Amino acid sequence: MADKPATDNRVGIYPGTFDPVTQGHMDIIRRATRIVDQLIVGVAVNIGKKPMFSVEERCELVRESLDAAGGDVAARTVVKPFGSLLMHFAQENDSSIIIRGLRAVSDFEYEFQMAGMNARLAPRVETVFLMASDKQQFVSSRFVKEIARLGGNVTEFVPPVVLQSLQRKLAQEKE
Repeated sequence: MADKPATDNRVGIYPGTFDPVTQGHMDIIRRATRIVDQLIVGVAVNIGKKPMFSVEERCELVRESLDAAGGDVAARTVVKPFGSLLMHFAQENDSSIIIRGLRAVSDFEYEFQMAGMNARLAPRVETVFLMASDKQQFVSSRFVKEIARLGGNVTEFVPPVVLQSLQRKLAQEKE
C-alpha cells in the first residue's frame, strides 16, 4: 500500500462506533481539535457490534452534538462514515494522525497492538492517545445503553440530542 505524502494541513481522524456518542467522546473531540487543523470523526459501520443506531443515525447524532457544542470545534470537525480499513480511510482523507481515547489501563493493551499494526500498514500515519478526563473515565457507549435500558438516568453521560434519541429508540424497542 503506497503512502501519500503528508500535507501541511494536519488532518486527524477520531474513529469509533459512537453508538451512541457520549460526553466522553465529545471531550476527546474538543481536545483533539487543539492538536490538529481539521478533525474527521470517522463513524465505523461495524455491524459486528450490532449497533443500536444505524450508521446514518450515529453520524447525525455526532453532527448535532457538535452543532450544539458550537464554536471552533464544530467549525473544524467533519463527520464521515467508513466501512474500510482505518488506514485506507486515513489515506483517502489525507490524514496523518489517528486520535484514540484511553479510559483505563485495559484500553491500552488493545490500542497499543492496534497502533503497532496500523504503523506497519501506513508508516506515515501516527497514532496519538488522549487520556480520558477524570469525569469521563468510566463512560462508555455500552454502559450508557445498558443503564438506559434498565431505567437509569444517563443525562450527564450524553449530549441532550443523544438523550432524546436514546429515549425514542428505547420506547420503540418496547413496542
